[in-house]
Amino acid sequence: MDLETGNCWGSSKRDSWKNLLLLAYQSLGVVYGDLSISPLYVYKSTFAEDITHSDTNEEIFGVLSFVFWTLTLVPLFKYVFIVLRADDNGEGGTFALYSLICRHAKVSLLPNRQVADEELSTYKFECPPESKNSSRVKTFLEKNKNLHTALLLLVLLGTCMVIGDGVLTPAISVFTAVSGLELSMSKEHHEYAVVPITCLILVCLFALQHYGTHRLGFCFAPVVLTWLLCISALGLYNIIRWNPHVYQALSPYYMYKFLKKTRKGGWMSLGGILLCITGSEAMFADLGHFSYAAIQIAFTFLVYPALILAYMGQAAYLSQHHNNSTSYQIGFYVSVPESVRWPVLVVAILASVVGSQAIISGTFSIINQSQSLGCFPRVKVVHTSDKIHGQIYIPEINWMLMILCVAVAVGFRDTKHMGNASGLAVMTVMLVTTCLTSLVIILCWHKPPLVGLAFFLFFFSIEALYFSSSLIKFLDGAWLPILLALILMTIMFVWHYATIKKYEFDLHNKVSLDWLLALGPSLGIARVPGIGLVYTDLISGIPANFSRFVTNLPAFHRVIVFVCVKSVPVPHVPPAERYLVGRVGPSAHRSYRCIVRYGYRDVHQDVDSFESELIVRLADFIKLDGSHKFSTEMPRSGDLDEGGLAVIGASPFSRPDYDMDENPQAASVSIGFHTVESVGEVIEMEAVRAVGKRVRFMLDESQELESQVREELEELWEAQNSGIAFIMGHSHVQAKPGSSIFKRLAIDYGFNFLRRNCRGPEVALKVPAVSLLEVGMVYVV
Repeated sequence: MDLETGNCWGSSKRDSWKNLLLLAYQSLGVVYGDLSISPLYVYKSTFAEDITHSDTNEEIFGVLSFVFWTLTLVPLFKYVFIVLRADDNGEGGTFALYSLICRHAKVSLLPNRQVADEELSTYKFECPPESKNSSRVKTFLEKNKNLHTALLLLVLLGTCMVIGDGVLTPAISVFTAVSGLELSMSKEHHEYAVVPITCLILVCLFALQHYGTHRLGFCFAPVVLTWLLCISALGLYNIIRWNPHVYQALSPYYMYKFLKKTRKGGWMSLGGILLCITGSEAMFADLGHFSYAAIQIAFTFLVYPALILAYMGQAAYLSQHHNNSTSYQIGFYVSVPESVRWPVLVVAILASVVGSQAIISGTFSIINQSQSLGCFPRVKVVHTSDKIHGQIYIPEINWMLMILCVAVAVGFRDTKHMGNASGLAVMTVMLVTTCLTSLVIILCWHKPPLVGLAFFLFFFSIEALYFSSSLIKFLDGAWLPILLALILMTIMFVWHYATIKKYEFDLHNKVSLDWLLALGPSLGIARVPGIGLVYTDLISGIPANFSRFVTNLPAFHRVIVFVCVKSVPVPHVPPAERYLVGRVGPSAHRSYRCIVRYGYRDVHQDVDSFESELIVRLADFIKLDGSHKFSTEMPRSGDLDEGGLAVIGASPFSRPDYDMDENPQAASVSIGFHTVESVGEVIEMEAVRAVGKRVRFMLDESQELESQVREELEELWEAQNSGIAFIMGHSHVQAKPGSSIFKRLAIDYGFNFLRRNCRGPEVALKVPAVSLLEVGMVYVV
């Protein structure tokens, strides 16, 4: 996989049809697992109780017409032809849309924004010039601060519903697939067999998550392809045998007849019909692993025709079997010939597992993105593949999802309630996508506001109709995604709100540079050997936790580095552009600032020894700062503004040499520093990914270095040998006296409870416990 773009293949390979078709084939197992298994439960959910199937077949033909046009308008027209084009450097999903909007308009609530972030190669803007009307919309959004909060809440709502779908989709898909046993055993027996078998499959599915999908991913695409061919063949068989004229029901006129006859019952049954588009959002969310053309080809030429044939086949069968059209006999398996029912059952169960796997992996990914943007408490993120970027596993979330999935299967025990719950979650995500895409059309594509409004009104009206039919079934299962969303949104908003308040407190209580430079022997302050890494959220100034540290312990290290690990609104930050390094004060003070930037899809697990790579970057900067070109062409890095920070990246002309010792105790890397002719020719020391190996730099005696530069590099080398200490704040946050009861509940109880029971920053940043120095801080916000 191309680690910089997050795509499975390099851009040069995508030009060939062979690789494009291969990508389209591979996308079947990842993208279309959920969407392809919807024929298992759509008709059964639709005819559950709201409407009945009469001898005139108007109901079944009306449902087929609704299914056809829903599949055509939403997945095909909306997603394949419009939404997929709203990618963020090849990435899709709710956060991709939010990221695009935040880059084109100042509506983000995230702190730590820098002008230097806009120079990232992935921080690109659209080419069309901004129109006068779109600039008015942009100005209106930027001036209204309440709209910034509303936009974030909208994004969080969509995110929470995706997580809720991660609970509901595995339950309904596996339960419905296993329910095919009802035609092979008595009703008394299958009631006691379906739920236990469903729970067993779900437990096994979640128990295998820590191995990673790459180990079984090779069989996902064949399973989904087999399933699509199977339902296509069954559809053709049923059409030819039972009702060759069923194609006439594709006319929109049958939708009118259906609603006219069924009235309120038909409107409520739309909550079952909408299940035919569950999984459509995956086409956009998983865009980063494939390409727009591959997903478009797979859906247009295989998935869409297969689904249409499957639904037409079921309708053809049901139109000739009026007497058997009870809720018990109207499911998918009743239209399967008895001679092939068992093989179809096996393939359906495998396809449901693949579809469940896709939504589980998507849930892990979106929680990792939420965590990167400061909207979710810190959890353990495990990279399950060294070769495939983006495949992650989150243990805590995995077991919570498993418990909730099993609880849904045991608690509901029928497709109707699960379908109501899943339908509401799916439509909410689609409504959020419609709203955000409308803003992207205006702000990012610079189209006239009328175009964005037309897109919004057309698709929002369709999805709102389905959403209302799901919401009316609140007591029949739709309450579950709403409850899950409320809990998750409360957690995410409280965490995000408290994180911003902490940052504002740090910003208002930071210490001046003069205070730092005044510290010395005259004040009883000693400089001890070693390197001190001071972690802070600030991108400028001296953090309050460092002043607290020096006040209580009148000594600090000979080399001080203020480290800020921040997220920027781009999906990926190339490793060559990740580090911004500069000085804090004059060079003789040996104080530096390093800002480490990550995208919202990056996993913060790039190297096994972060501090070693950081020191190598410092050495690069010292060499660069000492060059004559840097001194004349760049602002002096003694300033604290962003002009004093340099991007330390890969040199296109030279590659450092490495000597690696396999002994963890005496491991070293010898690096020869090369002459830098311009600021753009900055040297990047490649990440060393060997577990248990320590990396350090050694000066090359053959090089001609200025005496000051050589002295500074030697001091850095000696300080590294003396040891590295990690200075972090151990914070307790409390609301100001007189704050509202909601703020006190959110800060004093909600945030502090989450902080105590989730992973600390030292664990997330892999700080060695023996080298950790925690400074107690009380934040009154």
